[in-house]
Amino acid sequence: MNVRFPILYIAEADAEAAVLSSGALAHLVDAVPHADFTIVGSAASAPLFADTPRLRRLIVLDRTGRWDWIALWNQVRETKWGLVVDMRGTKFSERLRRQRRAVRGADLPGLHAVEQAARILQLDDVPAPRLFFGEETHAAADALIGPDTGPLLAVGPGADWIGKRWPAERFAKVAGPLLAEGGPLAGGRLMIVGEDADRDAAHTIRLAVPRNRVIELQGKLTRLQTAAALSRASLYVGNDSLWTQLAVAAGVPSVGVFGPSDDSLAGPWQGVSIRGERSLEEFRAVDPRLNQAIHHMLGLPADRVLRAVRGLLAKKVRPANEAPQIPEV
Repeated sequence: MNVRFPILYIAEADAEAAVLSSGALAHLVDAVPHADFTIVGSAASAPLFADTPRLRRLIVLDRTGRWDWIALWNQVRETKWGLVVDMRGTKFSERLRRQRRAVRGADLPGLHAVEQAARILQLDDVPAPRLFFGEETHAAADALIGPDTGPLLAVGPGADWIGKRWPAERFAKVAGPLLAEGGPLAGGRLMIVGEDADRDAAHTIRLAVPRNRVIELQGKLTRLQTAAALSRASLYVGNDSLWTQLAVAAGVPSVGVFGPSDDSLAGPWQGVSIRGERSLEEFRAVDPRLNQAIHHMLGLPADRVLRAVRGLLAKKVRPANEAPQIPEV
């Protein structure tokens, strides 16, 4: 009879960072079948792990003041943990009773965030980002998508900063030929994901195909439900954003458009990153803190992205989410 092996997993507070590291947690779910999980996250990141198998408890740690950490300590100190994984790189777990501990140290320069997460667990094979979806989560997504099993092109036009937003009309120029007669996703539907704030961009993009072939999900689903919806897509195209990382974690072949950010650190894992004419250093010369209200993405033409998308579709490769061999953590 297997003995319970409790794992405490402290996820990053930033939702995008938490998704990028999610392959490490998925690896533990697969590799330690007798483990149960207590997961700590922020109000933004914790809900993404709500359907993790054998989840014993989900704790929200939104603020990180001294008293907040003390409150968390009081919730977890009585357990003798088999493993504590701290993706925030704090000293919190030093005094917890545990058999093993894996804590984020200084990130290695130039190493992709997915590889950084694997390095924390000392894994030889790098597990791809992966989220888990329960029946209710799938049902919420399926209710809006419907039973059609034809090709589905997902587009994520939103981003957390105007400098990262590629013009919506260029997403339309990519979507149209892909879904048109003779295109690689001919006859398929267009699914637009994002927040309520992305509705104007969605209005522009949806004109690329007939209205009855458009599914607008922006603001209608939680982020985890959106990821479940994305898992049904044939392909995803989007900005450097959480939505792109959700698509990757859902196992969808993904193309990300990048400009004033480092795609070598956060580009779609096992997908394709497309940059404009400027390097990151050139963007910094104009916008040193990368926070000004500047449309940095105007230099990336639609035809370059369309060629990249066609190339990815031609390979017919989906990101591998198979469980790696069990390592010594």
